[in-house]
Amino acid sequence: MALYVQKYGGTSVGSVERIQQVADKVKGFRDQGHDIVVVVSAMSGETNRLISMANEMQDKPSPREMDVLVSTGEQVTIALLCMALSERQCPARSYTGGQVKIQTDSSHTKARIQNIDVDNMRRDLNGGRVVVVAGFQGVDDEGNITTLGRGGSDTTGVALAAALKADECQIYTDVDGVYTTDPRVVDNARRLNEITFEEMLEMASLGSKVLQIRAVEFAGKYNVPLRVLHSFKEGPGTLITTGSEDTMEQPVISGIAFNRDEAKLTITGVPDIPGVASKILGPISDSNVEVDMILQNVSAEGLTDFTFTVHRNDYDQAFETIKTIAKSLNAKGAIGSEKIAKVSIVGVGMRSHAGVASRMFESLANENINIQMISTSEIKVSVEIDEKYLELAVRALHSTFEMDQPQTVEE
Repeated sequence: MALYVQKYGGTSVGSVERIQQVADKVKGFRDQGHDIVVVVSAMSGETNRLISMANEMQDKPSPREMDVLVSTGEQVTIALLCMALSERQCPARSYTGGQVKIQTDSSHTKARIQNIDVDNMRRDLNGGRVVVVAGFQGVDDEGNITTLGRGGSDTTGVALAAALKADECQIYTDVDGVYTTDPRVVDNARRLNEITFEEMLEMASLGSKVLQIRAVEFAGKYNVPLRVLHSFKEGPGTLITTGSEDTMEQPVISGIAFNRDEAKLTITGVPDIPGVASKILGPISDSNVEVDMILQNVSAEGLTDFTFTVHRNDYDQAFETIKTIAKSLNAKGAIGSEKIAKVSIVGVGMRSHAGVASRMFESLANENINIQMISTSEIKVSVEIDEKYLELAVRALHSTFEMDQPQTVEE
């Protein structure tokens, strides 16, 4: 029989009734003879409630004390789930991150896993118990409780699967897999049976919110098969693996990702001299603003326009910074827009199929959608467009690349 690490998120354990449903599901796997390690998040809303209380106590709480506080959320869930399993005559034992021992560095609120001791878990699994572990947390060399930051429970699940050499890490969530695009935008979006780590990383970085980037990176690094499944609906979900070595056997496009939270800034009439990009982007970086896409126009009469995009939340800060930069460079001026969005097509099949970008551009042109910026990599093409055309663009591309059709090999 197999060893599975199963991770259940906050909505999956959001109430006593849901925890009991999870217990039923876990017992079903045990009854089939599988060894099960369960990783759980705090009940939905609990972490926010704890953070809110901390902010009432202190404007800037100590990161160490914040870790002590927010780690209690998962502790509640592991105890309740073990009780529910015991009630079903399914022996189980709970572990906090420190009890496992999930060794991390000392970067409170954003710690990174360094080592995992599997001996205690192995002993319980060999004794026929389900092991229930608190996600999102660990312990440093000095015994301090640490937390792993955003997406930490997913990372815990993948890390335990890697350490235990599990057959699969199953991420249970409120969707039944990874889709070709957001079903709320495209009615006939299709669940993918399989997707590669590379594609999933691109999709996650480009706006797909099914899995956290850090967990996918970890799974790819240690070659842990990941499967995304619905917590309370039966189905095969989506398997995320290294994929076939022969990209001819991959669909050309696996998914369409999009992000509405984009903003564009341009400094016009910049002197076209060596080092000008550094003089513009250096201060932006110093103000802790992440830059996404960058475009520098062809020089005309020794002047050029320099455009880049940032997250919309950073727009005001970045715009104030580039106004100062424009003056210092004697540029013509600074302009910006918060009304843009990014649409991306992703697929490892691009490596072996020509003309994918031109099909994308033609599809958008047919809908009279103007492309403002373009960025490409080996397996993705991203464009910046006017935000009001975002959903039209996604639907058009989904149709152009026939993504509502079952996954088949394109000749």
